[in-house]
Amino acid sequence: MNINDVILRTATKVITFIILAFSLYLFFAGHNNPGGGFIGGLVTASALVLMYLAFDLESMKKAIPVNYITMTAVGLLIAVATGLGSFLFGAPFLSHTFDYFDLPLFGEKTELATAVLFDLGVYLTVVGITMTIILAIGEDQS
Repeated sequence: MNINDVILRTATKVITFIILAFSLYLFFAGHNNPGGGFIGGLVTASALVLMYLAFDLESMKKAIPVNYITMTAVGLLIAVATGLGSFLFGAPFLSHTFDYFDLPLFGEKTELATAVLFDLGVYLTVVGITMTIILAIGEDQS
């Protein structure tokens, strides 16, 4: 193991946590501010790519045993189900609603919107597709 590998792997552990925290911020801020599921998913995928670069492909597959194709399918299912769910209430496709709730951990008057569910579907789809493409390219190279 090269000394540069040790530095890269140590820095990756810290940087990945920061990138993932920023990704969650972008995800949850998305329906009121710039951000959302798409950019949050891309930032999450960049953190995963950094981990795959710092560590080898096989050890990362053991550490994160996620089928990214399944993640893509689940994300698409959530996004489409959110859009179709509005039909149950007589609203047009992809109509969303929100309400305010008193949640003990988040304080009073916390807004919960159905747009978050749609963003979750987009988030999972973007992470799944991006990682599927990058891992396919990486496996072809090795």
